[in-house]
Amino acid sequence: MPGDPEIRPVQGRSELKRFIKLPYRLHKGTPWVPPLIFERKEFLDREKNPYFEHADAEYFMAWRDGEPVGRITAQVDRRWDQYQGGSDGQFGFIDAEDDPAIFEALLGAAEAWVRERGRERLVGPMDFTTNDEVGLLIEGYDRHPYILEPWHPPYYRERIEALGYGKTMDLLMWNLEMGGLKKGDAFADAIHAVADKVESEHGITVRNMRKRDLEAEIGRFMEVYNSAWEKNWGFVPITDEEIAFQAKNLKQILDPRWAFMAEREGEILGAALSLPDINQVTKKMNGRLLPFGWLRFLLGKRKIDRVRVFALGVKPEYQHTGIAARFYVRHIETAADVGVTGGEEGWILEVNEPMNRAMEGMGGTIVKRYRLYEKSL
Repeated sequence: MPGDPEIRPVQGRSELKRFIKLPYRLHKGTPWVPPLIFERKEFLDREKNPYFEHADAEYFMAWRDGEPVGRITAQVDRRWDQYQGGSDGQFGFIDAEDDPAIFEALLGAAEAWVRERGRERLVGPMDFTTNDEVGLLIEGYDRHPYILEPWHPPYYRERIEALGYGKTMDLLMWNLEMGGLKKGDAFADAIHAVADKVESEHGITVRNMRKRDLEAEIGRFMEVYNSAWEKNWGFVPITDEEIAFQAKNLKQILDPRWAFMAEREGEILGAALSLPDINQVTKKMNGRLLPFGWLRFLLGKRKIDRVRVFALGVKPEYQHTGIAARFYVRHIETAADVGVTGGEEGWILEVNEPMNRAMEGMGGTIVKRYRLYEKSL
């Protein structure tokens, strides 16, 4: 019988690298896509990630016979307290071998850490917030994850629920196929009818993001993002510093043809951002850019034929104008222009009836479900 795992905080660069690399062993041969190692190092760097300007976190690893067999983070976010209320801690980055003792030890360490900081509930997984990779995969294990989507094997759900964690919210990913559509094809006549009136009746134009002014454009997008999602469950507005941090990474992958802004008299009223599914390329790079990763990435980008509709929102006071419908139509038009066959939209909260009904109306199907769990401490 294997001995009990030893849980201890990550110490130093060497252990942090092992923390990052653990899923490479656990998920080899699965649909999981290895992240870029240098990007994960920056994200987890307390000196570089502006998340740590308003939050604290600890990284734990489970060890057995000198080898890492599990990992988890525990975090306390003061902005979550401000916008979501309550007295919550969060956990994230959970990965482990299929052993109940490892999961019990990891989650026990996270529970103890947040309890010591006065927290009464543990919520997760989220890496680190709902603006990052979030939720535990509970449906869609056979599908490869798109960009910024986590992937977990089925036993994670069983192990976590066995420790008293219950559902707090499900997040849905919808699949939309556009390969057979041409410009002017309708999702539904009503959507096109509404979209056609956006400019003529409301004086609103929809344009692409301007690549020459990309940093400012991402800032404008985030202004809409913070406004449109303000009342959503689990939402915490992103700070200016976090915008700049994320923009640095987004600039490498963002295609302005898939980034739309709704504008009237210089004011941005809505925005939609779809990201090329670069996981189609990075899954072959094993987390490394050198020696040939950059070349593989640059050559592979041209072959990407799927996108993730990452965010689509309209400021609340303009949601009656049909901007969302115009965004949907622009996606069809762009897909026909660039040869994209389809993709996934989400995540969408299970309780967001308007968006989920819109996905149904466009012929979408739910292909992945992510779950956030909670446990009273």
